[in-house]
Amino acid sequence: MTFQDLNLLQNIQHALSDEGYTTPTPIQQQAIPIILEGTDLVGCAQTGTGKTAAFAIPILNLLHRMVGSAQKRKNIRALVVTPTRELAIQIGESFDTYGRYTNIRQLTIFGGVSQVSQVDQLKKGVDVLIATPGRLLDLHKQGYIDLDHLHNLVLDEADQMLDMGFINDVKKIIKLTPDNRQTLLFSATMPIAIRELADSFLTKPKYVSVSPISSTAETVEQHIYFVGKEDKRKLLYHLIRNEGLKQLLVFTRTKHGADNVVKALKKNGVNAEAIHGDKSQSARQRVLEAFKKNEISVLVATDIAARGIDIESLPYVLNFDLPNIPETYVHRIGRTGRAGNGGISISFCGKDEEVYWKDIQKLVKVNVKTIKDHPFPWSEVKEVIEPEKKDYRNTKKATPSRKSDASKKNKKRWY
Repeated sequence: MTFQDLNLLQNIQHALSDEGYTTPTPIQQQAIPIILEGTDLVGCAQTGTGKTAAFAIPILNLLHRMVGSAQKRKNIRALVVTPTRELAIQIGESFDTYGRYTNIRQLTIFGGVSQVSQVDQLKKGVDVLIATPGRLLDLHKQGYIDLDHLHNLVLDEADQMLDMGFINDVKKIIKLTPDNRQTLLFSATMPIAIRELADSFLTKPKYVSVSPISSTAETVEQHIYFVGKEDKRKLLYHLIRNEGLKQLLVFTRTKHGADNVVKALKKNGVNAEAIHGDKSQSARQRVLEAFKKNEISVLVATDIAARGIDIESLPYVLNFDLPNIPETYVHRIGRTGRAGNGGISISFCGKDEEVYWKDIQKLVKVNVKTIKDHPFPWSEVKEVIEPEKKDYRNTKKATPSRKSDASKKNKKRWY
């Protein structure tokens, strides 16, 4: 199947041709025809499968037929709700790319920045709104967002919104939309709460599933290093220096850990930056753009901040801290090996993380190559140093100080 076989408008086909798209990915092959026929959809697809295009392309196709260029005031016809600012920006860029030859206007809104420019754009009217839950509800409460004319509602990364505590906000948003909307729900995993959400708010949806979360891309070469916890930074620098790793995405478990890794790398002359929730939106975007342009060689990120990182030819992903949730490992290494390109994932496993690694192996069922030839392996036998023995037989008894005598007297008074 090619995109020519999907009966898309020439405006869309032209944009896809500009991007070099010829053959749709499996999730696109299954989802696009269903969306074009107006049916509700639940899609289970992991990172890097072309999920964004799977809903952006058919929505643009539908809206271009519907929206007239002479329309003075545009109404919001499609709403995409997503958990993070980075992911929202990425989706907005995709709508701009695939819709460049249409008259569709999109707006991306999120918190952490001034709402002034966002409100100005809303007043002018937009066809497609991409939003994080908090800012969407806030601007709706202020009267700037009207969802009464909505045709398409997309809930993207539904499992992540659940993990981040947005599920109640999502339910509120759904209630603000018309009952006759088309609803599309995409999620990398399908926990019970997500299935219940789908059953409650979707109408006779069709289910499509591609690349289950337990699978890792065959194009990704996976390596594991068993290293002492205290030696992880040394090993990271050793690999960067000796293996020539560039455009390397490093994952840490915490924001504080990300900052510490960057600090250590900079001390050794490595051009590294961190991206996490404590950074301002402008700082995060500046760092992300610099990394995409190869102006920064190492980007250290937490899982949530990295959700919006979409680099087609990212060569390396490194798990500085192993995730305690096995599925997160699959998400992380899915950042490399995309679009048929090869990639390498590197994981550091301290002794305290051994149980995490066993759980990951049970899930992915892949023989990951163990790299033993490195300078900081686990120490199998720790050398025990006996305390120095002293002969106290000829040592004179120390004379207590007046302070110690006083403290003893005071102590006796309490008894």
